[in-house]
Amino acid sequence: MHFQEWLRSLRSSAGLKGSESEDFWSLLPSLPLSSFSLSSLSLSSSSLLGLGALASLTAYWLVTRPRPMRPPCDLQAQSVAVNGDPSCRRSALLKDDSLLEFYYDDTKTAYDMFQRGLKISGNGPCLGFRKPGQPYQWISYTEVAEQAQVLGSGLLAKGCQPNPQQFVGIFAQNRPEWIISELACYTYSMAVVPLYDTLGLEAMVHILNLAEISLVICDREEKAASLLENKEKGVTPKLSCLVLFNNFSEAFVERAKASEVEVLKLEQLMDLGRQNLKDPVPPQPQDLAVVCFTSGTTGKPKGAMITHGNIASNTSSVIKILEGSFVIQQEDVSISYLPLAHMFERMIQVSMFCHGARVGFYQGDISLLMDDIKTLKPTFFPVVPRLLNRIYDKILGSVTSPLRRALLHYAVRRKQAELSSGVVRNNSLWDKLVFNRIQASLGGNLRFALTASAPISPTVLSFLRATLGCLIFEGYGQTECTAGCTFSMPGDWSAGHVGAPLPCAMVKLVDIPDMKYYAKNGEGEICIRGPSVFRGYLRDPERTADALDSDGWLHSGDVGQWLPNGTLRIIDRKKHIFKLSQGEYIAPEKIENVYMRCVPVLQVFVHGDSLQSYLIGIVVPDPEVFVDWAKERGFVGSYEELCQNPDVKNAVLEDMKAVGKEAGLKSFEQVKDLHLHPETFSVANGLLTPTLKSRRADIRRVFQEQISSMYSKTTI
Repeated sequence: MHFQEWLRSLRSSAGLKGSESEDFWSLLPSLPLSSFSLSSLSLSSSSLLGLGALASLTAYWLVTRPRPMRPPCDLQAQSVAVNGDPSCRRSALLKDDSLLEFYYDDTKTAYDMFQRGLKISGNGPCLGFRKPGQPYQWISYTEVAEQAQVLGSGLLAKGCQPNPQQFVGIFAQNRPEWIISELACYTYSMAVVPLYDTLGLEAMVHILNLAEISLVICDREEKAASLLENKEKGVTPKLSCLVLFNNFSEAFVERAKASEVEVLKLEQLMDLGRQNLKDPVPPQPQDLAVVCFTSGTTGKPKGAMITHGNIASNTSSVIKILEGSFVIQQEDVSISYLPLAHMFERMIQVSMFCHGARVGFYQGDISLLMDDIKTLKPTFFPVVPRLLNRIYDKILGSVTSPLRRALLHYAVRRKQAELSSGVVRNNSLWDKLVFNRIQASLGGNLRFALTASAPISPTVLSFLRATLGCLIFEGYGQTECTAGCTFSMPGDWSAGHVGAPLPCAMVKLVDIPDMKYYAKNGEGEICIRGPSVFRGYLRDPERTADALDSDGWLHSGDVGQWLPNGTLRIIDRKKHIFKLSQGEYIAPEKIENVYMRCVPVLQVFVHGDSLQSYLIGIVVPDPEVFVDWAKERGFVGSYEELCQNPDVKNAVLEDMKAVGKEAGLKSFEQVKDLHLHPETFSVANGLLTPTLKSRRADIRRVFQEQISSMYSKTTI
């Protein structure tokens, strides 16, 4: 037998393809193979066995070595110009300019998507919850569907109408009953209006009256009491029924009765539904599914009207992009902790339900989230950049010795080298030696993470893609386009952009002359059109006209730039711009995103106005790294003491200026003074929206004294 034939048979038995076989031959010494045969070798049997073992090991390596993910399109051309206009683009995954409305023929509404999961999973687990220190308990798809029909029938028995003009409020934290209540509404074509704590009294009254809501489902008595208080004041006259998940006092029932408001336990309403069970009245794609009130940083909240067709097209587009690279399976599980009152978390859950997968809820206490994650062991992790930044800081902060730090950075570089060639895995030598504890802290089973809602630093994103060893995608969008309009392409693990348009959306850039952004240069305001764009704002034609132009384009207020590979980069913000006294335009959010890369900075608020020629800032130092960071620079003290030390403040300011200069900030975009504040901006203290965006007007009001002081003493 010729040696060449032997190797060829070995290659074919290993299932190697052409390019892989070339690698295989290159591993062997250069030999005159055409005239080479085993019989011509005078080798001992042990040598022959050794050669055979080497060849077998080589074949094994070629078969089992990590292979790059095959991208669904040319990564150098991820989007296509529409009608030859390079400023207007659509997904390269589409055959033509017809946008995607649904992926599966039987999933044209949110109701359909759950029904598909029910067919796949049946009695399989659907919604999970846990008590402190306990494992997760699961409610099956069959049970969820049955409870939704019973609850929906109960709503009809209380006078709700089975049509999309019937609005039902849900005022609760993430938990299984939230989803069952939502599905109950969809089962009978009713629309959901989510409410949340930080809206405030005035906004809550505005929503209840605008949507003419008579029935609100709440989780606990305190929230129901806040709604009842409005009724008692006579400012929400239509409110007539409160349904609670948790137990409540008899005194509360009597108090409500005095204002002609009925209070029911969820089980009572479901019992009523069992006695009056009705057949489902499924919604149509054009029917309203949810009125999602955007929290807004100023003014009254706006109710974005999202249809079932909007939800189906947006979810279907993500499924389309991921086909062939990541398929959600029945065994997958997602952790639910981001607010269900907003579309990002809801779209994640619809995607899970569509494939019969599981959703486990956190206990409701964000301080216990990591314990919930370790217990649940999610495979799917929806996340916001703020949490990824904390994970990044915690990893770096935990590595104290120079040797361990050098090893960490070397391992990250090796994994990033794999990423650059398209390989994503968590079973490399570096994963076993260096990253296993990091991955275990997130449950150890992560396959997929999606970050959205705000920009993330390319440094942080690349680092975590290496250390977590899972697919991390970045998306961009807003409530008005049902969550997403762009999404990372599988196989493109570069950072610094938010991906290409989803198959449900056309994205174009339009001129902003005031800010010197022009579409002909590939820059401008991001506008979106397609089946995932909302219907408008509820009973608010004026603000609808501001957002949607006559051709159906949604104007986002964000400024984007097309990159040569057809992906979109967010470079600025139109809505929060202001002028300094010398006439320079400032986009504070862009500057804040730069300063967030500063090691000691956890949160930052940049302020300026037209009467001043320079910017100042409010900075919340990162409690986990600030004390050690200051100590390295010769400053000793507690976290609070360091925040009051003017020399520490100056050191932070210099660090921020250095980061700003490196990022290309102009001199007038750099802050000239700052105030260190020891308490984080949060939803609880009213300085962040539930989607973790700064409430700029509220921050400005809270820190007015410090702002005035900085402007009075700072000289330029």
